[in-house]
Amino acid sequence: MPTLNEPKLIAGNANQPLATAVARRMSMHRGMNVGLVDARIERFNDQEIFVEVYENVRGEDMFIIQPTSNPANDNLMELLIMADALRRSSAARITAVIPYFGYARQDRRAKARTPISAKLVANLIAEAGIERVLTMDLHAAQIQGFFDIPVDNLYAAPIFALDVAHHFKGRRDEVMVVSPDVGGVARARELAKRIGAPLAIVDKRREKAGEVAEMTVIGDVSGKACIIVDDICDTAGTLCKAAETLMEAGATEVHSYITHGVLSGPAVSRIEKSVMKSLVITDSIEPTEAVKNAPNIRIVPTAPMFAQAILNIWNGTSVSSLFEHETLTPIYEGMYAAD
Repeated sequence: MPTLNEPKLIAGNANQPLATAVARRMSMHRGMNVGLVDARIERFNDQEIFVEVYENVRGEDMFIIQPTSNPANDNLMELLIMADALRRSSAARITAVIPYFGYARQDRRAKARTPISAKLVANLIAEAGIERVLTMDLHAAQIQGFFDIPVDNLYAAPIFALDVAHHFKGRRDEVMVVSPDVGGVARARELAKRIGAPLAIVDKRREKAGEVAEMTVIGDVSGKACIIVDDICDTAGTLCKAAETLMEAGATEVHSYITHGVLSGPAVSRIEKSVMKSLVITDSIEPTEAVKNAPNIRIVPTAPMFAQAILNIWNGTSVSSLFEHETLTPIYEGMYAAD
């Protein structure tokens, strides 16, 4: 049932610009000011995290905006401690808005005597008093089953489809969507279906973690503008190598659409020097100055989608409606011309 109280947002330190943008979008939708709850999150000298909420949250529907990106452990602990502070302050419901869900790559036991850290993190989140999770492009969709609470997993594909339709207008027949590995075919197929493009795959074989020994293109990419689609770009080694492989196979140009721009270590310099014409990422992780200044990296906002998803959760209406082109286009009004 819809609640009478307005939704209230509180943000950790992981991505303050995104939290502010979400609040601004919600203010536009509600026709009233939706601000971030006043709180302080600080560290003692030994780096112990302390949270104090300055506003009354008793009986409120609270949404914590906090991706668990680098530093993953600090941001995760901030999320858990904020949730505990709100629960002990008698908040009616606590929803964790986690645009980037850290530890998602540890979703199975690939070798003996290794953890399934994604499940452990899911348990910690539920035990902290969080009753619902809102995230985007989980590394593996089955992570939703690790939680014993509802999980709404948004997808970047509808946003990317709008961006592709805008930037490749008039030459959509040249576009081919490419999955950088066999495991990401479902994600790439989703975008290909939305924009009506064919699909190719780059098959990679690793000798050991972090090293790509060999890459083979499955499909004819000659004369095509290739769009690589993936959920995470970390050091960008695989991505840049895939772009080179596609160009060698006859592609005219290569672009990449990646949901979560982790971009650690030498990633930005690799991308700047690569054959890729552009890398498009979302702001699920706060971009560094190096990322913002890179000439071939472009950032698309997720705030409109998250703001609407939060309002839908608060209202008790469908979140999956945001996956539809007709529903999403008005939310991004002004950003993309109608196609």
